[in-house]
Amino acid sequence: MELLLLGVSHHTAPVDLRERVDFSMRGVSEALRALSECPSPAESVVLTTCNRAEIYVSCTDTDTTQRDLARFMSRFHEVPEHELEPHLYTRIGGDVARHLFRVAAGLDSLVVGEPQIFGQVKDAYAVASGEHRTGALLNKLFSWSFTVGKRVRADTGLGEGAVSVSYAGISLARKIFGSLKDLTVLVVGAGEMAELTATHLQSQQVRRIAVTSRTRARADALARKVDGMAVDWTAIDDELLEADIVITATGASTPIISASTVGRVMRARRNRPLFIIDIGLPRDVESAGGDLEQVFLYNIDDLRAIISENLARRQEQTALAEAMISAEVDAFLAWLRSRGTIPTVVALRRRFESVRQAELKRLDAKLNGLGPEARARVEEITQLLVQKLLLTPTERLKTASDDATAAQYAEVITEVFSLTEDSPGDPPVSAPAAGERSPSRSTSKNTVTS
Repeated sequence: MELLLLGVSHHTAPVDLRERVDFSMRGVSEALRALSECPSPAESVVLTTCNRAEIYVSCTDTDTTQRDLARFMSRFHEVPEHELEPHLYTRIGGDVARHLFRVAAGLDSLVVGEPQIFGQVKDAYAVASGEHRTGALLNKLFSWSFTVGKRVRADTGLGEGAVSVSYAGISLARKIFGSLKDLTVLVVGAGEMAELTATHLQSQQVRRIAVTSRTRARADALARKVDGMAVDWTAIDDELLEADIVITATGASTPIISASTVGRVMRARRNRPLFIIDIGLPRDVESAGGDLEQVFLYNIDDLRAIISENLARRQEQTALAEAMISAEVDAFLAWLRSRGTIPTVVALRRRFESVRQAELKRLDAKLNGLGPEARARVEEITQLLVQKLLLTPTERLKTASDDATAAQYAEVITEVFSLTEDSPGDPPVSAPAAGERSPSRSTSKNTVTS
């Protein structure tokens, strides 16, 4: 079985095409069930995020399966093949492992080191496993990727520091309040940035999220998405009295919250801390409002400065992360090669075991005088001898430096020990024991007579 990956991502396709091949629109489970009707893949996992749509499979014929997967993706998403094909990429064998390990570690993300992708990889595998679409090869590949992803994040600074505007704001809020649990949030605006920041805050288990927008329908829609409550645009001042965190992202041409409004609110709040994330451009809050006691006002330029610093720090850790992944890929490839030699190892062990049992049977009359404990000891010693004799050839097969060497070793061992003979379980002619005459062959191949 070979590993094969086919997909599109932010590296190869524009956002409009990525939106059209998003498997989450119809559901990953449905995609896996539809994919099971393709004859080529033996195992499959579908990974879909806002920036990628990938299918990981094990198969016997990579060329045929690649064509089948491209046709499947085209049909499933109703995107003509000629539109999809220029944006597809494929990986085979060890390159699949390297790609997945980099994805799980956050190295292949639009924002390097972003943490969400690790959970998305785990979710993709869990769905495929639940649909009984994975087997030994993909189980090993994905479980290995989880280990790599965790290790890269633990041993490098790749995932440290906020590198998106919304997450940078949340990180600053945590520095001021500590835990954000049970805090009250006001979201002013209902666009993409407001939604993303509100979603991050929701994951922090805030107590309440109020959403307001000049367009009430948009406020209602965002409130539903974040389990919040839509409030009237005219209620901003009242909500400022209650809020601990305020997010503004309206796109208004002039400030919607003046410094005087902030001052009036802070007096009524008795200077209880107010944290404001102004990601509007132009700014939604007059900058003088941030000069007031216990008001923590950050605009988009402040957040971008934090992001630039964090990105530079992450870049320093990228080389270390790549080296770690290369070592893990080498280890995974060694495991893959060992799988290819398993039939030879099994056949070799069977051959040696058949020789051991045949010799014990031939000497049965001489061993009859031994008591049960002594007979058990003979059995134990002969088993140990076989294990010792097989240790070196087995290890050489499993740890061959490349596929060609592993295949060469397997071929030599198969030839030397006649492992492809019609009766591989029969032992070759053994040397006579002391005091015995040489055995002679009967007319039956490989049958020993004494």
